[in-house]
Amino acid sequence: MKKIEAIIKPFKLDDVRQALNDIGIQGMTITEVKGYGRQKGHKEIYRGAEYLVDFMPKIKLEIVIPAERTDEVIDAVRGAANTGKIGDGKIFVIPLERVIRVRTGEADGEAI
Repeated sequence: MKKIEAIIKPFKLDDVRQALNDIGIQGMTITEVKGYGRQKGHKEIYRGAEYLVDFMPKIKLEIVIPAERTDEVIDAVRGAANTGKIGDGKIFVIPLERVIRVRTGEADGEAI
């Protein structure tokens, strides 16, 4: 099993969710986060004063999948989240040792 963590632009969430639904991935956890990478924030003007916005709003997706679907999920997320501009995000792939469903006690593949 693998855990996919993807950091994407907020306005791409619906596109990514639809792309994952299209390949049969239905469960995910979504968190609103802030951060920066190469884009290093941007400047905004508020009431005539210029200030730097250091951390950009992003969405973090967490998806647990069978290991054999890793490339398929990565391709779906990358395709749907890509705008071709700086700040599109990152995808992290993390191995999982075990998954247990709290309600039933099912483990691993049956739990996802």
